[in-house]
Amino acid sequence: MSDAPQSEQAKRLSRSDSNYVTAMSHFYRGELGRIMAWRARLDNTTNWAITTSTTIFTVAFSFQGVPHIIFFFNVAIVWVMLWIEARRYRFYDAFRARVRMLEAHFLVPIVAQNSQLLHGDWQKLVCEDLLLPSFKISKFEAVGRRLKRNYGFIFIIILSAWFTKIFLHASSPITNFSSFYAALKVGTSIPSWLVAFVFLATFISTIAIIIYISRQSTGEISEFGAHRSLWRI
Repeated sequence: MSDAPQSEQAKRLSRSDSNYVTAMSHFYRGELGRIMAWRARLDNTTNWAITTSTTIFTVAFSFQGVPHIIFFFNVAIVWVMLWIEARRYRFYDAFRARVRMLEAHFLVPIVAQNSQLLHGDWQKLVCEDLLLPSFKISKFEAVGRRLKRNYGFIFIIILSAWFTKIFLHASSPITNFSSFYAALKVGTSIPSWLVAFVFLATFISTIAIIIYISRQSTGEISEFGAHRSLWRI
């Protein structure tokens, strides 16, 4: 009967040992630096998408002879950038999960000076993740989160520019829906229905994924933190 309290006391002493605290502090600092590096990679991909879109906008509106189908390639490039960024986000989220584990189960008890807050098998989980790293979210959720944060706005702007290009540089005046539908056609090889399908598919899929992810996922951080009124510094 006395072995259990002694083993529990030994665990508490080992967790408060200076060597253990120092090692965990360096581990936390290293993991924090790793997620910051991956966070910078996310910003780079977003910058590429914005730069590409800005360049295409400049070309499309500067020359009337440029067909509006150029925005199709803009949408395709941004989807590729989104896929790359979603992959990078999964790595970022995997390492961020370790940092959150350390903050919740290691730093909080130290700040609160309450060893009773050290609970669960968090040390075992961190060790297993170090031995066999694994993603914490699916590819679809990663795509949805990046759409919600950044790329949803980029797609909306691209589609708005596409719509504006059709009206400004149409070969004949657009006065009704039939003339607008006819203006969607590019030359003799790209029919109007194909352009309309790409336009609507991009818009509907973007909105649908954002709504689904907003309902199914809480995201990285809550909208309003605990004791929000006390943080008015």
